[in-house]
Amino acid sequence: MRVLIVDDNASMRQLLHTVLEGIAEIAGECDDGAGAEAAFEVVRPDCVLMDIRMSVVDGLEATRRLTAKHPDARVIIVTEYDDARARDAAAAAGAAGCVNKDDLVSLRRVLGASLSKEKER
Repeated sequence: MRVLIVDDNASMRQLLHTVLEGIAEIAGECDDGAGAEAAFEVVRPDCVLMDIRMSVVDGLEATRRLTAKHPDARVIIVTEYDDARARDAAAAAGAAGCVNKDDLVSLRRVLGASLSKEKER
């Protein structure tokens, strides 16, 4: 599975590299939603891990744009917000899932489920 990481925090991007080691290839990384749109066109990842709060273009807007242009894009929101409102906003934007940054171990499970759904198509 090829993954694009989008987060404005370099330390979080590095942590995601570590969490994904052995289960995903990091196809690229960006520090804002505007960069994610351009990078998606180039690297064509199987999944995008997207932070919500970023400068220039936030993660929800970038997710809306990506999924509108590429309905098959799989975006997983990775955020520090852990409430129904954040999950609902992510789903409304077109995200396939939402993972809390305090529980990155669950990211492996969510990615596995996302990949399984993709194979069923």
